[in-house]
Amino acid sequence: MEREFITWLRGRLPPHPLLRLGPGDDAAVLNLADSTQCVLTVDMLTDGVDFKLTEIDPRHAGRKALAANLSDLAAMAARPLAGVIALCLPQRGGLDLAVALYEGMLPLAEQYNLAVAGGDTNSWDGPLVVSITLLGEATDRGPLRRGGARPGDRIVVTGAFGGSILGRHLDFEPRVLEALELHANYELHAGIDVSDGLSLDLSHIVEESGCGAAVNTAAVPVADDARRLAERLADGSTPLEHALSDGEDFELILAVPPDDARRMLAEQPLDVPLTDIGEFIVEPGLWQTNPRGDRRPLPPRGWEHSLK
Repeated sequence: MEREFITWLRGRLPPHPLLRLGPGDDAAVLNLADSTQCVLTVDMLTDGVDFKLTEIDPRHAGRKALAANLSDLAAMAARPLAGVIALCLPQRGGLDLAVALYEGMLPLAEQYNLAVAGGDTNSWDGPLVVSITLLGEATDRGPLRRGGARPGDRIVVTGAFGGSILGRHLDFEPRVLEALELHANYELHAGIDVSDGLSLDLSHIVEESGCGAAVNTAAVPVADDARRLAERLADGSTPLEHALSDGEDFELILAVPPDDARRMLAEQPLDVPLTDIGEFIVEPGLWQTNPRGDRRPLPPRGWEHSLK
């Protein structure tokens, strides 16, 4: 199966200027002489946790796996360069599944000029596991980090939040180009992509930056899916609660100096809207404010992997 799959893959992959030696050998060879700082990320997705193959086309699973990795590069404002893909496939139907996964990934790779340099396949009695490692290139301004937010910086986000489980978690667009454009034209002090939940991922920035954050909850852009999910569940949860905690929105949270934030919001340079939802403050922790200026704790909620 593996040899047949590699033959298919080599016939499917387009030529790429970075790829000196691609799939089929013991390792790939890339032309990276002109790169300064290399950004490296790896992410693993599993059937039954990140998607359910009994409910979706495996092409959607493949696309999501690659898009989630590209979103990590977006969080660092890094240009995608190349990647390797490891698949642990079920014993039955492995070849057809591998082909379908790549059919979901390759259009996205071509869209972002990402060289698929190779990877590995294996099979076992368990569910599908997809592990992708990507290489990116930092811009002249360097990689954007979680640590770096300063008191007084504005909290600026792309897009809207909540209810991604209704389908957006499978077909989201990683904010790679948006991050690169903002990083090139405005001063950004910190950034993160929202994979685990808006409030939880914001808490990662304040922890790494040694400050706090006050969120104007009335300004949080709530996705229509969050409203639909709250109505469907009918469990007392509100659309705002879903926006703050659902996760897998894969939007960006940015720490932006006030002057640049005002200019950014006035210019709205992206196809996706930018929203100011609060500020970073000296007092540690997460806080929520209302239009009257009242402040109370904002518990960080979202998806946390359990390691027992």
